[in-house]
Amino acid sequence: MAEAVFRENKLHDIAFWGLRATIGAIFIVAGSGKFGPGFVSFLTGLGLPAEMQIPIALAETIAGILLIIGVLTRISSSLLSIISLGAIFYVKEASNFSGDGAYQYDLLLLAANLVIIVAGPGRISVAHVIKKLPRFLH
Repeated sequence: MAEAVFRENKLHDIAFWGLRATIGAIFIVAGSGKFGPGFVSFLTGLGLPAEMQIPIALAETIAGILLIIGVLTRISSSLLSIISLGAIFYVKEASNFSGDGAYQYDLLLLAANLVIIVAGPGRISVAHVIKKLPRFLH
């Protein structure tokens, strides 16, 4: 029987927290930049209503914070995956993998979020410290 020894090494825990922290920091910076008035004109240029500015900016910022501290990580990564899919298919229209208007960066963020969804928060997280938290909230 195959056994996963991935979670037994402290270096793996630190590396996985580094992945969560990096993705979280990227989305915090991206989300906080979307609170400005320039993002509204970008949204209306795409054909989206201006009212979508606050939900998108809050989703990226709050989900990024939750990823860093390690609570609701699967839900946060799912939300960020949806945002990444929107960036790939709606904003950039999946037309160019590299070069101008490339979606390779968004695809990398999507892949990292999918890893976090599958692996969960890891041992360096608030969810691991609080044992009474239901598993679906990890």
